[in-house]
Amino acid sequence: MTTKLRAILPPATIGILGGGQLGRMTAMAAKQMGYRVICLDPQPGSPCGQVCDHQIVGSFDDYKAARELAAHSDVIVYEFENISAAVVAQLEQEFCVPQGSRLLEITQNRVAEKAHLVHNGFPVVPYRVVENSEELAAAATALGYPVVLKSAIGGYDGKGQAVIKSPADLTEVNVSDQSVVEKFLSLEGEVSVIVARRADGEAAAFPIGQNVHRGNILHTTVVPARLSSQLSLQATALGVRIAESLGVVGLLAVEMFVTAQGIIVNELAPRPHNSGHYTLGACYTSQFEQFVRAVCGLPLAPTTLLYPVVMVNILGEHMAGLMEHFVTLPPEVKVHLYGKSGAPVARRKIGHILITTEQPEQAITWAEKVLGVQVSAEVDA
Repeated sequence: MTTKLRAILPPATIGILGGGQLGRMTAMAAKQMGYRVICLDPQPGSPCGQVCDHQIVGSFDDYKAARELAAHSDVIVYEFENISAAVVAQLEQEFCVPQGSRLLEITQNRVAEKAHLVHNGFPVVPYRVVENSEELAAAATALGYPVVLKSAIGGYDGKGQAVIKSPADLTEVNVSDQSVVEKFLSLEGEVSVIVARRADGEAAAFPIGQNVHRGNILHTTVVPARLSSQLSLQATALGVRIAESLGVVGLLAVEMFVTAQGIIVNELAPRPHNSGHYTLGACYTSQFEQFVRAVCGLPLAPTTLLYPVVMVNILGEHMAGLMEHFVTLPPEVKVHLYGKSGAPVARRKIGHILITTEQPEQAITWAEKVLGVQVSAEVDA
């Protein structure tokens, strides 16, 4: 389903539900285009709030605060999934919320997300839905060990996940809420496709990113992805078709597994995505500008890759190494920091670097040395 296309032009006000780094970079793109931006976040001086015209301090399930944001906005967007879908559903009855609550309801719940994918014929990892330890044991036996247990809601960056390698591991986990159990697959790689789509159905996909995770957190994205032309076409087509099936207005990031059997869909994100940060410089149009264009009913811009690039995430534990080498970083390295307050916290994303390179492996090795990444850490399968 789509909504009627309506162009929202500068200097209109964009209200962002969420004040993290995705909102920050969206706000910066919007401000460059001439829009005013306000955001809602419980943390005063949030990364997004630092670059906005105004920030409303309030929780993400506070309808009164969200309505205050909406009352001062011409269009409202959400920048991540931990927003109350009920609040968004209330807002869209009265205000312009192009992404809508349905997309949020589906993508913030793994059970609903997988059900949608299966119903529409998209390939997913073999899985079962469980609600207690007995169902978990039965699902693991049916799927075959090892399996991955994932909470239905609230999990990201590996939170709410556990790998169960044998029946003995069942005693280490407790299932009290609805969860998903997936077959643990042998992977040849992981990729993501980010698709922008307007209310009238116009869509544009960004170049595929090839991703590596460490400790279940995205570590690097390499573009162009080292995929065959056949798999590249398959992955891009899947991303566009999934966006169409959901009636996406805005952005949809589709994370996929590359297996010996082909491309399999892993997870969806209804907003700008960490693996798309490379577009902020390496593409003719960034994912953040394209997001603004899509929700405001503007023509989508070219997504052409301008040069090969590697994106490396900066976590809290990497900040000391980065600062030590900051003044000697070569010119082909661009640093993006998110303005997060307080002392750097381990495993918390606080920025990323972009490296222009045609030798991605050498660039990653160099970046890991500069940032002090523990290269012995296990790469997620």
